[in-house]
Amino acid sequence: MFLLVRPSSSSLHFHNLHPPTRNLFLRCSVSSVQEKQDKSEFETSTRFPPIRAAKRVVLVRHGQSTWNAEGRIQGSSDFSVLTKKGESQAETSRQMLIDDNFDACFASPLARSKRTAEIIWGTRQDPIVPDFDLREIDLYSFQGLLKHEGKAKFGSAYRQWQVDAANFIIDGHYPVRELWDRARSCWTKILTHDSRSVLVVAHNAVNQALVATAIGLGPEYFRVLLQSNCGVSVLDFIPRSEGGTPHICLNRLNQTPGSPVAGGKSGGRETSNRIILVCSGSTQGNTEDGFPFTGDQPLNMLGVIQSQKSAELLLDLNVNSIISSPHKACVETAATISKVQEAADCLGADCVPRYVEMKQMEYLDAQTLFTQSDMDASNFPPFQPGWLNRVDDELTTKLWNQSGKAWQSLLDEICDQSRPQEVVVAVGHPAIHIALIGHCLNLTKEWLGSFHLDAGSVSVLDFPDGPKGRGVIRCINYTAHLGRWSIPITRSTEDGEEF
Repeated sequence: MFLLVRPSSSSLHFHNLHPPTRNLFLRCSVSSVQEKQDKSEFETSTRFPPIRAAKRVVLVRHGQSTWNAEGRIQGSSDFSVLTKKGESQAETSRQMLIDDNFDACFASPLARSKRTAEIIWGTRQDPIVPDFDLREIDLYSFQGLLKHEGKAKFGSAYRQWQVDAANFIIDGHYPVRELWDRARSCWTKILTHDSRSVLVVAHNAVNQALVATAIGLGPEYFRVLLQSNCGVSVLDFIPRSEGGTPHICLNRLNQTPGSPVAGGKSGGRETSNRIILVCSGSTQGNTEDGFPFTGDQPLNMLGVIQSQKSAELLLDLNVNSIISSPHKACVETAATISKVQEAADCLGADCVPRYVEMKQMEYLDAQTLFTQSDMDASNFPPFQPGWLNRVDDELTTKLWNQSGKAWQSLLDEICDQSRPQEVVVAVGHPAIHIALIGHCLNLTKEWLGSFHLDAGSVSVLDFPDGPKGRGVIRCINYTAHLGRWSIPITRSTEDGEEF
């Protein structure tokens, strides 16, 4: 149900989803047919070594290279170096991570990644560990060609590389499949290293493969989890008391040196349809562990600042509509975004503010599910990576079903043919937003613990093939816009007692 809300011109103010074990639904890149894959079978082939204490791995893609700038297909060749822009991006990432503690740094030995790692690692005393398995994807005869040359020379093979990369074959090789196998090998070396916090500096495709294999996604997900130049992604590995493969949570994806909403390309393709998930800031009922699970609380002072920061991040976007949960903090956050959007183009005294449609959607609110559950609020797990793994199956089923209705409503919203450039902002509960990410990736409820969102964070979902096509995740849990109010990248995941 939609309730139409028109904010007044006076004060208004609006709120915030480990490894799965069952079925995975994949949307093929060459058809709309869904394939069903048993996750337990996939996990059997991707067992990770057990760990004794929580470990955090921070992945960074290298800065812009000379071949990036020229539009050449680099692959694992080592002829390009960082441009001045690439050096600047690496310096920005260094500043982003300057206060974070790392025990070790692994890096691809290719020049563009090696130099990026040196800039970010800075004056730290421990040597950078080179690992040839972290090199970029091997593209064989494609390497060194300009993109239009690859298209002209290889024709159908180049087309397959663009639309069905998982099955792309060249010179007798399946590059993406080979890359996924190599990524699993990298994880074994990283996880068995005696360290709690690890920095890994590598490349676009290999970082995609590292993220995907960690949370149990196959090569069909190539080009779905974006990695921008010097973008930062964070994975948390949490030990199990019984040993075995740890719980794994994607804490954030592609925290870029620049704005995650700037530009219109996703995976090299233009995109005009976009859903932006905004978590409200901290509320008056918050504890140090994050969001409350009972009560309809308004934003506290920190939350007001965070909502303003999110509104400023979206300032240059032409948002068509803002849809929020009826929860007080969500309504306040949505109203803040709306006011900034409406005033964005209003520079003169006679200027008329741009109208931004505002709606409320009950499906975006998970508070009712939590308050109606048999779990006492005091027994809810701490709001830390993977917290949804600790919620009972009945509640996660209800959460998943409700989020499915919200997802379909959001897709309907961006299907408006009269507005080809459709940008929708959704402000809701973090658990619902996590589930929406799962629906975008065609996952099942068993993946709910595989993602995490913080207060004031922004996640961006693009649809380069339109709302009926495959969604591309531009970023998850982006918080750089919060500045001093953001959460440090390498903040401890848990107390990390040894098992």
